[in-house]
Amino acid sequence: MNLQERKKLIGTAAGREKADLAILNGTLVNVYTGELLEGHGVAVKGERIAYVGKDAGQMVGSDTAVIDAAGKVLVPGFIDTHAHMCFYCSASEYLRYSMRGGTTTIVTELIEISFPLGYRGIVEYLESCRNQPVKIFGVIPPMLTPSSNVREKTINKEQLRKLLRRDDVLGLGESYWLPVLEGDSRLLELFQETIQAGKIVVGHSAGAKGSKLAAYTSSGVRSCHEPITAEEVLERLRLGLYVLAREGETRQDLEAISRIKDMDVDLRHLALVTDGIALRQLVEKGHMEAVLQKAIDLGFDPVTAVQMVTINPAEYFNLDDRVGGIAPGKYADIVVLPDLRNIKAEYVISNGRVIAKDRELRVQPKKYVFPDWMRCSIRLAKKYTPDDFLIRVPTRVPGDGASRAGSGDGPFTGSAGTAGGSVEVRVIEQVTELVTQEGRIAVPHNGGIIAADPARDLLKISCIDFQSAPGKQFVGLIKGFKLKRGAIASSMAWDLTSIVAVGASDEDLAQAVNRVIELGGGAVVCAGGRVLAEVPLPVGGYFSDSPIEEILRQGEELQKSAAGLGSPFANTHLTLMTLTSPAIPFFRICEEGLFDVRTNSMVEFVV
Repeated sequence: MNLQERKKLIGTAAGREKADLAILNGTLVNVYTGELLEGHGVAVKGERIAYVGKDAGQMVGSDTAVIDAAGKVLVPGFIDTHAHMCFYCSASEYLRYSMRGGTTTIVTELIEISFPLGYRGIVEYLESCRNQPVKIFGVIPPMLTPSSNVREKTINKEQLRKLLRRDDVLGLGESYWLPVLEGDSRLLELFQETIQAGKIVVGHSAGAKGSKLAAYTSSGVRSCHEPITAEEVLERLRLGLYVLAREGETRQDLEAISRIKDMDVDLRHLALVTDGIALRQLVEKGHMEAVLQKAIDLGFDPVTAVQMVTINPAEYFNLDDRVGGIAPGKYADIVVLPDLRNIKAEYVISNGRVIAKDRELRVQPKKYVFPDWMRCSIRLAKKYTPDDFLIRVPTRVPGDGASRAGSGDGPFTGSAGTAGGSVEVRVIEQVTELVTQEGRIAVPHNGGIIAADPARDLLKISCIDFQSAPGKQFVGLIKGFKLKRGAIASSMAWDLTSIVAVGASDEDLAQAVNRVIELGGGAVVCAGGRVLAEVPLPVGGYFSDSPIEEILRQGEELQKSAAGLGSPFANTHLTLMTLTSPAIPFFRICEEGLFDVRTNSMVEFVV
């Protein structure tokens, strides 16, 4: 805010100038004191609030826009401090549905585009979020990955310094706790740069407790969004961390942790977030208004729940000088509700403008044209054949310089024999939609070649780097995906620059991967030599600038096709793309082989 703007606010509150917008006669939720203040109004000058109180009517002039909020409730605009906007659609398409229900500030992770598009891609995406009707901030990913190839291309300290100087960057994104406890020098240096810049380090402490959680907290992280029980929430609150309760696509933890409301503890360090939201949920239920409504329905005190989507997240990111409450000097981000238990926005005001009324947009988000170089992430020139997905047991016994399966070094010549027999291998066991564990199983081979066995629910899984080490590939086995036939492939492999694919046949795996390459990124389901469904995602291999309705339709066709092949998962694509991420326990894959999250190390395919 410049000096001239400050003078106008002072002049309006002092009665020397008239307001541009006045909201009168409402019941105001004061998130600072927890009070409900009846008969209150708000006078707005420009983008900011000049006055809050019972005399707002005195600031109404002939050119003042007036909203009569008699019988209505005024709450601050909603804040999502842990979003993932870089999935599937552009920021402008996302905002078409996000901002109409009252979400006026979003802090998004930028991890998805950072891997395929790097520093330039982060800057370009942030530019696409500038000057939108609502405020969008980003946090810079530390780019933790199981791949040594990708690790060489991660963000460096100088790039981080440049990004931290931006006013739309609030800190370092979610940083997994195991590398911190192992003393990862690069990661801790990024922590230090961020903290010295006066910005925030976002935490990620899934599974940590006791002394390990204390050690992680001492590193300087400010939050954790991973608790899945009330007890885990409480342990983190007691350590001074902000806890971000998730209710979105990847996790829905709010109901499980709602017992925290009955524990008689202060909840000012508890905030509600989405951690990524499914497009169907965004379109049909909205953004933070749906999360707030669920919290109230679960029995949270309505004022406390409102604080968890306004002042609490604002204070967490040190944004409370600008947003989070209805008070003089703050941005005029205000939602008019019918009552405190019915979170249906009648008016949404952002930066002093009415941007939506009764869920209809009055102001459209700004579209952005992404440069062509952002659509050239897939750098694979070859056409894949079924032979590229053969699993060849290594020629030498592990421990004697053995190469990994899928390397094409020929048949195993150890105890398994050459003509036939069996060999014990490690497989990824899909325990839940997201969680995996290491399995060990004896599998037959024919001349050192291992085949998929859909009848035993034993499928092939492949990871192919498309950029950091183009063409580098690993092929292994996965159990629990339950495809009877066909294959699914995606360029949205978390924390890598790879295409990940699961399939029952080598032919379908090859076709699915080839089609992803032809699309320039996306997700594809194939079976019997046909493409059954696809979602083109050409920008970085992660999102499209097509209308959100088209992307949603394509995604649902993809899920329907995957389910028709036998997938048991509600969101098969999500399950597939997370198989590469060390953020989720316990057994993952990259283009170099199998990765054990618990030991933070690669392990051999052959036991």
